[in-house]
Amino acid sequence: MHQLFQEEYADIVSHEYIHKILRQWTASIFCKVKEKITNFAVKSVGQKTDSAHNKLNKTVVNIKNTPIMKSSVLKIFSIILLSTVLFACKTTDNLTYFKNSDQFVSQGETVDYALKLQPSDELVITVNSLVPEATAPYNLPLVNPAKEGEVSMSSSPQNQTYVIDTEGYIDFPLLGKIQATGKTTEQLADLLEEKIAKEVDEPAVKVKLVNFKVNVLGEVTKPGAIEVKSERFSVLDAIAAAEDLTIYGERHNVLLIRENNGKKEFHRLDLADAGIVESPYFYMQQNDVIYVEPNKIRSDNSKYNQNNAFKVTVVSTVVSALSVIASLVIALTINNNK
Repeated sequence: MHQLFQEEYADIVSHEYIHKILRQWTASIFCKVKEKITNFAVKSVGQKTDSAHNKLNKTVVNIKNTPIMKSSVLKIFSIILLSTVLFACKTTDNLTYFKNSDQFVSQGETVDYALKLQPSDELVITVNSLVPEATAPYNLPLVNPAKEGEVSMSSSPQNQTYVIDTEGYIDFPLLGKIQATGKTTEQLADLLEEKIAKEVDEPAVKVKLVNFKVNVLGEVTKPGAIEVKSERFSVLDAIAAAEDLTIYGERHNVLLIRENNGKKEFHRLDLADAGIVESPYFYMQQNDVIYVEPNKIRSDNSKYNQNNAFKVTVVSTVVSALSVIASLVIALTINNNK
């Protein structure tokens, strides 16, 4: 029953929709009932005298205390309360991360987060040794990043970068073409140290990827591109940087789009499953895209907006029917008071 209720009425039990309909329905009903009562009472008494107003007040009190009105209010309140409780329980369940964390048992396997360098990656490479003059030729000269028209003294010199070409190489001073793609930054640093050590004693090479970014789209608070400062960056870090999913984000079916050897790969991640921490797709790679799909509530609300005119017509019909019922109750009550 709970599942059927959610599937059929998820759009009308959302808090925003309930509040909207209640405000519209209450305002319309009270206006129409007030008009009906006033017109009917004036016609019954003949003119707006004090006795007419007294009878009107008495009629309103009697209507308020009638079993029909009490029963109707009770039923409406019960339906709203039931809808709200069911929706709240379902929503809380859908918003939970790592629901099976108490039963999760780690397999003890460490997920490799080291990035493999790709074409168009931008690198900062610095070479040092006990004798700085000996390694100076292996470093690119510092540059001033000041833009045209700015005072150059206001900016600190920065390292130039190497960009991996489409064939996977960088052009390194004195060493020439060096294969970079397919290696981690540590592996590339080791390779350069090995080559430089033939000419310089105990060189120390540091390689840093500086254009690592991921894109987070869909039902998150702050979608967009995220510049990553560390190579160890997980899907949870990406979601945190996007300020978490909205309440309308589908946590069980997050889409990861990754480029591997020039081909796009699509993978699904379940944020409610604690086992995601051991997934090979838990850690992000260059230019990964995370897309959070809208959940059923958001989809149903979208359907509501598309069919808004129809539903407004239905609500208007219901309001009119209730107004007629209210008029009949008024007539019966006044007749009984005569």
